Order: sequence, then C-alpha cells, then structure tokens
Amino acid sequence: MATVTAGVASPELLEEAWHETPGLGSFLTTVDHKRIGKRYLYTGLLFLVIGGLESLVMRIQLTHSGLHVVDPETYNQLFSMHGVTMMFLFATPVLSGFGNYLVPLMIGARDMAFPRLNAFGYWVFLGAGLFLYLSFVVHHAPDAGWFNYTPLADSVYTPGPNIDFYALGLIFVGISTTAGSINFIVTILKMRAPGMSLDRMPIFVWGELAMALTVVFALPALTLANILLELERRVGFHFFAPAGGGQPLLWQHLFWIFGHPEVYLVVLPALGIASAIIPTFCRRPMIGYTYIVLAEMATALIGFGVWVHHMFATGLPTIGLGFISLTSFLVVIPSGVQIFAWLATMWAGKPVLRTPLLFIIGFIILFVIGGLSGPMLASVPLDQQVTDTYFVVAHFHYVLVGGAMFPIFAGIYYWAPKMTGRLLHEGWGKASFWLMFVGFNLLFFPMHIAGLRGQPRRTYTYQSGLGWDFLNLIETVGAFILAAGILVTFVNWVWSARKGPPAGHDPWQGETLEWATTSPPAEYNFENIPTVRSREPMWDQPELGPHGQPPEAGGRGLGGGHNTLGTSLLEAEPEVVVPMPHESPWPLLLTLAMAAVFLGLLVGTWVVSAVAAVATAISVAGWFWPRGETQET
Repeated sequence: MATVTAGVASPELLEEAWHETPGLGSFLTTVDHKRIGKRYLYTGLLFLVIGGLESLVMRIQLTHSGLHVVDPETYNQLFSMHGVTMMFLFATPVLSGFGNYLVPLMIGARDMAFPRLNAFGYWVFLGAGLFLYLSFVVHHAPDAGWFNYTPLADSVYTPGPNIDFYALGLIFVGISTTAGSINFIVTILKMRAPGMSLDRMPIFVWGELAMALTVVFALPALTLANILLELERRVGFHFFAPAGGGQPLLWQHLFWIFGHPEVYLVVLPALGIASAIIPTFCRRPMIGYTYIVLAEMATALIGFGVWVHHMFATGLPTIGLGFISLTSFLVVIPSGVQIFAWLATMWAGKPVLRTPLLFIIGFIILFVIGGLSGPMLASVPLDQQVTDTYFVVAHFHYVLVGGAMFPIFAGIYYWAPKMTGRLLHEGWGKASFWLMFVGFNLLFFPMHIAGLRGQPRRTYTYQSGLGWDFLNLIETVGAFILAAGILVTFVNWVWSARKGPPAGHDPWQGETLEWATTSPPAEYNFENIPTVRSREPMWDQPELGPHGQPPEAGGRGLGGGHNTLGTSLLEAEPEVVVPMPHESPWPLLLTLAMAAVFLGLLVGTWVVSAVAAVATAISVAGWFWPRGETQET
C-alpha cells in the first residue's frame, strides 16, 4: 500500500495495467468484477430456467386430479430441487451478480476489495450447482424438500445418497456465499469514493450490505446443521434421532435460524433495486432516504427473531410462540416504511412508465399482497390451521418470487444498457411484464383459495370432487404464461445485445455513479476516482462524465497504475492507495480441489478426499505465495 496521491491517470497506462487478454486463459483466470458479476447473472438465470422447468412439470402433474405424469419419487425430487435451486442457485446468486457488477461502480471503486476471492466465490457457486445437479444424472436427487426435515432425512428413511447430495452441496455453496459476503462488506465499508460518507451511499448498496451481514451471521447455522446430519448419516452420531437421544426439532431450529433470514437476504437487495429505479424514472430524489436505510437494516435484524413462526404447529411452549408471533408482526413495520416512501416518491415526482418502472410497480403490488398474508400467518391459531397447505405456498411465492424476481427483471432492463452498451426493446419489455404479471397472479393467487379449501403441500396427486381441480387448472395455465413472459425477456436480451440501439453512457439520466462511466465500463471503471458531494452525484455534480471526475475538479487519478483507493469507514476520507491483484488461476484450481474433496465424501472414498485436501492446501499456498504487489492482502 502507499500513501494517497492525486497523480494524473493516463488512459493508455490504465489500459495497459488493467487489460486482460481475451481468450480461454483470461476466461478461466479473470478477476474483473464486471465479468464475474455477469457470470453470476447468466448462471443464476440459467438455474432459473432449470428450476422453472421443474415447476412446470409439477404443475402439469397437478393440473387435474389423478394424473400420473411423474411417479411420487420423481415428484419429491422435483419439488425438493426446485426449492434448492430457486433459493440457493437463482435468487441469491443473481442479486450477488448485480452487486458484483454495480457496487464498485456505484461507490466509485475500480474493483471489489478482494478480486481473487470474488472469482473463487463464482467458481465455487458454479461447482456447487453442478454438484447438486449431478444427483439427477445418477437418479438420486434430494427428495426431502428444500427444508430437508429429519427424521425423513436420516439414513433410516432415506438410505441412498439423495440427502448426502443435499447436505454436502449446501455446505459447498455456503463457502461461495460466505466468501462473497465478506468481500461485499469490506468493499462497501472501505473502498467508497472520497466524500461518499455512509449517509450518501446508494440505497442499493445498503441492500447488498444488509444481505452480506445477514449471510455472515445466519449461514453458519445451516452449515452446522448439514455437518451434524452428515455425521449422523455416515458415522452414526445421534443429533436428530430420538432413539439415540437426539431431537428432530433441533434440525428445524438450526434450519430456520438460517432459513428465515434467508428470506430477507433475498428480498433486501431487491428492495434496493426498487429504491434505485424509482428516483430515476420519477425525476426526483427518493423521499425518506434515512428511514429507508434504517428500515432495510431493521428488517435484516428483526429477521433473526422470527424463525419459530415456521414451527407454530410443532408443539412448542405457548409463551414462546407468543413472543415469536409478536416479532413476526413487528417485521411488517420496516417493510411498510419502504413501501410508503416509494409511493410518496412516485406521487411527488413525474413517473415515466418505462419497462423498469413497470416491473417495480408490479413488484410493489405483489409484495403488498404477500405482505398482507404474512401477518395472517404470524397469528398462531390461523397458522396452525393453514400450516402445510397451499395458502403458505401462495404467501411465500408472493413475497419471494414477487419480491425478488420482479425487481431482478426490473434491474435487467435498467442496467443492461450499462452492461452491453445497448438498449433493450421497450415493446418486448412491456409485453414481458404483462405476461409475467398476469401469469404470476393466475399461478399463485388461486393457491390461497386451494389452501383454505384444504389442499396440502408436497403431494403429487389428489382425489376428484374436493374443489381443487379448476383452481389447479388455472394455476397451470398461469405457470405457462409466466414462463412465456420470462422467455420474452431472455430473447429480448440476446437480440438487443447484438442489434439494439446504442444506449449512450447515461440513457436514463440516473443519479448514481455507475452512470458516470462508459457503457460498457472500461476494465478500470474510472480514469479518475470521483469525489462525491451529495447523494445524487450525477444530478448535482455536472463535472462528472464518462471518464470520471478530472483531478482539477477533485478527482484522483492515482498515477494510472493497477490500484484503487482505500477510504475511512464513516466519512470515506482517503487513506491509502491499494494495489490490486491481477488475473490468477488459483481461484479455479482451489475450487477444483475442493470439489474433489466433496465428491470423495459423497462416494465415501476417503483416499480421494485426503488427496484432494492436500491439493486444496497446495492451492491455498499458491494463492498466497510468493507475496508481491499483485498479491491480495
């Protein structure tokens, strides 16, 4: 590290210092946060397609009573992997992809704090996804639900490798999520542009920070649960088996201590996307910035105190249920604060109904519907009546799918011009929105009624004459309409990336720093690190442009080397110039070694695991030696 200088940045020197030579080698070794962010997006959206196809097969099976499109075992595997895919391989990675691409641009940095760790996180995510889906190749996919309750998940009742794929796969993907979260926390707190104090940070960045902090504190419970389960299945411990003095409810506690914060860590960055898009298309600053930020962080905090509302029907002491019920009602307040702030901003502004804002308006409607059924489920008597019915399925899909997927698609239409340099087709975008909005409500709203009529979750067929046939038919039609809307956006992206009209550097006249760069951004993001003087720098600082703020106006060139600026925690005052590592093969090699460890554990070949563990240690040593200016510190 070096003391801060304001040397003039030469574009030629920056290009030489930051350029990664195209080709297979660069593809495998890149540490550029933008390339990694796009990989998270593309891979996560691919898993969305896979998880969506699984849901379509289930919907076909349930279209009418007594159908036998798939057998019960296959159905169990489909709904288990659908949940695992959507929660762990689609929603969180895609939102991390937006964060990887946009957070350094929004805070005026040239890269993430730990570029190699960033690349490692992606390769582990991809490896974990392939590991989990290898289970379909060998016909032993996880089949106990995405929640994997014991004793069903014990070796007595599921003796095959199905649950081992689940437990080891989630431990593997958890490594990726934890690495990425630590990277986000350090990047956001220590690499903001000069002048970007905490109270000037974009709300989307606050959402990513809330997600990262939630992961760091919540994910260890899930990792521990899966380690204990593997020890029970493989070694004979009795953490969850009553016959050996274990307690099946221990799994539920550990899982939901992670599982409910997981709901919020998916939603929090999505809420940040809404707060990024609404001001731009309403042509005014966001109303209630401070209250929105406090609400985001309060939601993350309160989310740790509501896990037992998934267990209201398990026979826990009533006094404990009362406290959890109260906390579950309380979490509605910060969500309501954000909704009223968005509505106030739209009311006070002049909304321009382009596709990104349409998706956000649709998200608000769906999130409110899901939010209304949430307090209903926070009531212990009602929850005990509708537990494990389709009413609960409807609720969490409105909150999670409506609350995450619609903002994700809004983000695609909003930031695709920054990523590709070309605008998506507006007509196709609006067609995609209406297909998705109509299809979503046809699919999930009737589930409320079916649940109140008694239709249980996780059953592959049902008898006729129960009043469920017509509702399930509507749901299946809605599923295909929703899928068609998603497909339209994918076609729109592919077509527009090649033939769409040029976007320019700032097609929406946005207010945050990512619009101060070229479209797509250069590998070094900014020629000169800008100095921020407000929450809306692009609106308040006319000197900002596609090359960053010039040094004479307060920008910092840092001499044009392969480095970025480190700043203080609260006020973002310049402290150090941070040398950044170049492209490296070690993240991929370390991932391959770790994948071999998990494969050895899966098949019970301890020699393979031991050799792979040695390879893992060698990869870590190679990562950190020899030390030099290209080394992460």
